[in-house]
Amino acid sequence: MYEQLSTLDSLKITPPEGGLLNIVLALVMYGIALGVVPSRFKHIFTKPKSILLGLFGQWVLLPALTYLLVICLHGYITPMVALGMILVASCPGGNISNFMTSLAKGNNELSISMTAVTTTCASIITPLNFTFWGNLYVNFFMKRGLDIPYLRIPFSEIVITVLLLLGIPLVLGLLTSHYLPKVTEKIKKPIKITSVIIFIAMIVVAFIGNLNQFGSFEHFYENIKWIFIIVLIHNALALSIGFILGTIFKTSKIDRRALTIEIGIQNSGLGLILLFSPAFAGQTALGGMMFVTAWWGIWHVVSGLSVATLFQKVK
Repeated sequence: MYEQLSTLDSLKITPPEGGLLNIVLALVMYGIALGVVPSRFKHIFTKPKSILLGLFGQWVLLPALTYLLVICLHGYITPMVALGMILVASCPGGNISNFMTSLAKGNNELSISMTAVTTTCASIITPLNFTFWGNLYVNFFMKRGLDIPYLRIPFSEIVITVLLLLGIPLVLGLLTSHYLPKVTEKIKKPIKITSVIIFIAMIVVAFIGNLNQFGSFEHFYENIKWIFIIVLIHNALALSIGFILGTIFKTSKIDRRALTIEIGIQNSGLGLILLFSPAFAGQTALGGMMFVTAWWGIWHVVSGLSVATLFQKVK
């Protein structure tokens, strides 16, 4: 397993055209921001218990337990795969969690509030968590004399990247939704759908362009199947955090469902933004990190819908 993952780590993924990618990614974030309504932040002050539990799980427990997980798996997973898991755990909640919470008959107001807060604060929280836990992981290996590729985790560059590609679209989205509510209602769905389709298409094109590094699709499958298992375990951990927190602190059933899905669904697209950005350009081969982050974006849709359907059938 470790040897096969090493093959992924060694890949130098060629990203899509940089300028176009940044525009598309900014458009994706703008589409997400159109759904962030400032008035929904009142949930923090009127019913703080559940959202504070959710933010604690999202910002503290998920990255901390992810760090412990990658330490426990260090003999099986490679450093770049481990750092990819930490990166995903540092990202804010994904916007699709709101739809899944509604499907699960959970507290949609709580879900929307959490998405709004984590997305708004991602410019600081994501770089802070990834830098702290990522460097802690690197130091863990270095102190034991283990072989780990050199990787500088550039906090300031990550902050700038997230501010440019998340902060500015977020502000523009908030301004649009506030001053042009009718326009927002007309454009937010088409923008979300179109930008996500273009983004996925660009990733697929980039994947096909890099597939020749494996020699064949069969060789690719032999290497990538371990990523499926790792993301499965990691996502199960994320989903469990929200459910266990809600159970221990005796939140309502609908709040527990919202916490489960909200913490289990991550905006891994932001992780890809960072990996394709100049902050990591030319440092080392980031194949393992990119495959973990990209597969998370696919798998959490499957797991989220499965959990939502299960909740829906349980009285």
